[in-house]
Amino acid sequence: MKYSVSHKKALSVVAVAGTLFALVPAALASADTTLQGGAAKSKYQATGVKGYFQRHPKVKSATLGAGVGTGVGAVTGLISGKGIMRGAAIGAGTGAGVGLVSSSSTLKRHPLVKDTATGTLLGAGLGLAASRGHGKGKKVAEATALGAALGLGTGFLKDKF
Repeated sequence: MKYSVSHKKALSVVAVAGTLFALVPAALASADTTLQGGAAKSKYQATGVKGYFQRHPKVKSATLGAGVGTGVGAVTGLISGKGIMRGAAIGAGTGAGVGLVSSSSTLKRHPLVKDTATGTLLGAGLGLAASRGHGKGKKVAEATALGAALGLGTGFLKDKF
């Protein structure tokens, strides 16, 4: 399959962005803090990016979900031929939503609802990234329903086994 210059540029941008997102947390090493006197360490000992994510777990889960979703959406857009950047953008939003659902303390008490919601979001995201044009709503609705059914089935299987 021959790629045009814009596809090659888009692939390069996605590859560079993915590499940067992988290397930035490693580059921001946390400094060791030593305390003097009667001060006590807080429960969040890290500084910088790591400390921020310790203090904000929802932001961390949404960021990680968006990172994974960006990659999956880009691959889906590439395979379906609907656009890499479009798929990456849709995947980032879907991944952030899935990350927030998986980190929700309310949904941790209701695992079947959590699995169904995760499947629904994944189905909707993949359906949006893979379809465009005539009949888009129907295709997205079918993918969303399939994702919800797979999520519910996964929840039942995890509950039984």
